[in-house]
Amino acid sequence: MVRGNVIGNANRLSRVVFVGGGTAGWMAAAALSRFFDDGKRTITLIESDAIGTVGVGEATIPPICNFNAMLDIRESDFLRETRGTYKLGIEFRNWGLPGDSYFHPFGEFGQDFHGIAFHQLYLREIARGGNAGGIGDYSMSTVAARSGRFGKPAMGAKSLVNQIAYAYHFDASLYAAYLRRLAEKQGTTRQEGRIIEVRRDGETGDVTAVKLDNETVVGGDLFIDCSGFRGLLIEESLATGYEDWSHWLPMDRAIAVPTANVGPPDPFTRSTAHAAGWQWRIPLQHRTGNGHVFSSAYMQEDEARSILLGNLEGEPLAEPRTLRFLTGMRRKAWNHNVVSLGLSSGFIEPLESTSIHLIQNGIQRLFALFPDKAINPLERDEYNRGMREMFEDVRDFIVLHYKATQREDSEFWRYVRHMDVPDSLARKMELWRLHGRIFRENAELFTTPSWVAVMLGQNMRPESHDPIADTLDEGKVAAAMEQMRRAYADTAQKLPTHEGFIRQSGGWHEDAPRPFAAQGLDA
Repeated sequence: MVRGNVIGNANRLSRVVFVGGGTAGWMAAAALSRFFDDGKRTITLIESDAIGTVGVGEATIPPICNFNAMLDIRESDFLRETRGTYKLGIEFRNWGLPGDSYFHPFGEFGQDFHGIAFHQLYLREIARGGNAGGIGDYSMSTVAARSGRFGKPAMGAKSLVNQIAYAYHFDASLYAAYLRRLAEKQGTTRQEGRIIEVRRDGETGDVTAVKLDNETVVGGDLFIDCSGFRGLLIEESLATGYEDWSHWLPMDRAIAVPTANVGPPDPFTRSTAHAAGWQWRIPLQHRTGNGHVFSSAYMQEDEARSILLGNLEGEPLAEPRTLRFLTGMRRKAWNHNVVSLGLSSGFIEPLESTSIHLIQNGIQRLFALFPDKAINPLERDEYNRGMREMFEDVRDFIVLHYKATQREDSEFWRYVRHMDVPDSLARKMELWRLHGRIFRENAELFTTPSWVAVMLGQNMRPESHDPIADTLDEGKVAAAMEQMRRAYADTAQKLPTHEGFIRQSGGWHEDAPRPFAAQGLDA
């Protein structure tokens, strides 16, 4: 037994070095430092104040709640420190056809009947000409979002509020700063400096150390590359390679600008499609984040900037800034002893707010496969396999939004409507077209309600519903659906307003503007 411990200690990985901070670096450092508390391992994070971060990832999806809980971050503290708000889903405008609007909610649609998916019963009711309304009428998150209200699920409570699932909007730079304080308190050492040299082992090719512009040399056993699109270690040093997905996702530019709030913050993100891209609107406590994501192959930057500025709701608070990117992923997220996280590992455009989740997923997979000093190739390959699956799952769901359009009013929309798509997505779309069936494989991020929301929201009506739905009594199902719809509407009206909920729970920052407090505290 003693002998085993000696061998284990000799091979124990003891020095982890992060290259780059930002959201990715400080998320990972805060998580990892929580467990490095035996005094025998060190975490060093290198970043330079002279190098900026992208910092516009201001919207998230529900798994972020689990990440914050893992770090014992109180939600009210988190919202207050990041000027955050709640997010119940995304409102899409002009995606199916100009003038269309639909909502992609977090949470479920209705309630299944005897194991039959609710959306199949909804499709049957529509097919028989019943007064089923919109499918959003059966979503607690959707109905609450429409009225600007919010409520949190309570364990053990028997209420439709428990069908709400939520995420957050927050200031990404404030989140990184908050996590930095947490990580440093837990023992992470921040090293200021710019890397000018990467040193590698002559035999293994592993990275052994990095040299900074102040002559400091930082050695490590495992390096986490959070250097952004540049990929300082994973690409510039290790030449890992990048898989280009721009033929499916031709967006390659984003222009971002913050604006003053013009009303209480909505509990949802908005995505409005334009001629060659789409515009986001993300409401925070102290401002609103805005941006125009577009394809430079179909629109000039000046025109994209003009469209963005012409569709703002509030006064700009800064000059717009342009970000350039290439959709795709590294061929290996983990190469040698370097793990890439965040933008250095790849980028799928922010349409469904998945960037921060891909960081979170990478961190969790690293924990599950945390290596010894001598990294096992099998475990490294397993990490890469899992990250590829996650990236491809997200890719397919984002591509769906473009493929499932009926727009023909611009060259861009004609291209994406008629383009070939990955086989994995084509199979899903065909299964939906036939009988509205959705099959999830492995550990896919987006659940059945998400696929239903986008497909129905963008006018993809299947040819028929699942025949199994015809086994249930039409009258009983119709009556149950009508009762369900009324219950969602009644429950939503009893919830506090979104702003009011944040204030009452202690999550509103004292420096955030207060002109809407009266409306915000209405019950």
